[in-house]
Amino acid sequence: MNLDVKICGLKTPEAIDVSLRNGASHVGFIFFAKSPRNVEPALAGALRGAARGRARAVAVTVDADDAFLDAIVKAMAPDMVQLHGKETPARVAEVKARYGLPVMKAFSVSEAADLERIEQFRHVADRFLFDAKPPAGSELPGGNGVSFDWSLLAALDRNVDYMLSGGLNAANIGDALRLAKPPGIDISSGVERAPGVKDAALIEQFFEAVRTARATAA
Repeated sequence: MNLDVKICGLKTPEAIDVSLRNGASHVGFIFFAKSPRNVEPALAGALRGAARGRARAVAVTVDADDAFLDAIVKAMAPDMVQLHGKETPARVAEVKARYGLPVMKAFSVSEAADLERIEQFRHVADRFLFDAKPPAGSELPGGNGVSFDWSLLAALDRNVDYMLSGGLNAANIGDALRLAKPPGIDISSGVERAPGVKDAALIEQFFEAVRTARATAA
């Protein structure tokens, strides 16, 4: 089974390059002012050029209005929009219809009941992203470097297409793949040397750990 790997919160050509060279299937750009990974639409548009034909460029937003989404789509021309806020099924449908793009809807998870919320989105979202619930006091819906009980995902309907996120790094990705068997994974803070600062060596190490884990499980 193929495994999609999304490196998220990218801000520099160097980070894009090392991600693509190691086989990233998705590259993510965050449009959320409170995040240390926030980028302007114009910069994301310039950076995403390297990914054309190599990886899908994802625009990550948090409860963005139409005007902001219009600016992002115009400047960046993403392949997918990720909604990481409190968007309703109706809002997901609106975004899909407005831009003709697939939408990935993110959910915060800490217990099995949190996964039940996806049912109302299954007919509109193209993919899900399961992230850990933010720690108390955090203003960020993701990128907090915390994880959840990955074994919760083992009971999920195998027809649910999703990416696993939250606290992943080179040291624990083997356990995450073994316990959840996700069709895709998403990492941001786990390949940073400081908040919002991607580290090429950590990105390399993460991909190597993924390859090792998958080879061991084969």
